[in-house]
Amino acid sequence: MHKLLISTAIASIVGFSAASAADVVTQAPEAPAVETPAGFTWTGPYAGIRGGGNWVNGDFSIPGASGSEDLSGGLVGGFIGYNWQFENNVVLGLEGDLNYNWNKDTIAPGVKVGTDIDGSVRARLGYAIDRALIYATGGWEATRGFVDTGSKDTKTFNGWTVGAGVDYAFTDRVFGRLEYRYTDFGSKDISGVNVDLKQNAVVVGLGVKFW
Repeated sequence: MHKLLISTAIASIVGFSAASAADVVTQAPEAPAVETPAGFTWTGPYAGIRGGGNWVNGDFSIPGASGSEDLSGGLVGGFIGYNWQFENNVVLGLEGDLNYNWNKDTIAPGVKVGTDIDGSVRARLGYAIDRALIYATGGWEATRGFVDTGSKDTKTFNGWTVGAGVDYAFTDRVFGRLEYRYTDFGSKDISGVNVDLKQNAVVVGLGVKFW
């Protein structure tokens, strides 16, 4: 009889312990889910400032004479645009810029020529490698040329521009830029002088993505 009671007690204790252990295992808290951060994307609007140097080659002709001059100077301006990045890392964009140039030279006694304000509207096609965006760009560009013979006469030149560059995102919002562009502005007559302008420009920039 005593043996039976002891056996029953032992069985009850073992059963209770097993049930308690099962409850402990069942009630163990779940590990928190790990959230994977979203990858960087170039999609969205942006704006920035730019500056650098440009080299304008000007061909000038008047009745009975012609010549060529290199008008070199600095530039400073701003840009604004929008990018669309696709799943294959191809990036399409549309961008515009507006700049002030310090390009002028004297081509004859009392005759100064140069350019001052220019701007462009361009398409961009690029490929994103993580935070680096390598791109080509092309579109329309215009500049204001002038001939100063004591009084300043100006004309607007319209032409085409092509170039390439790289943007690099330092943070999710801030990026830097290095860009080269070639522009053919065509020709205009200013104060009796036929002026044909072509420009090479190298600029650096700092931009901000809005989202």
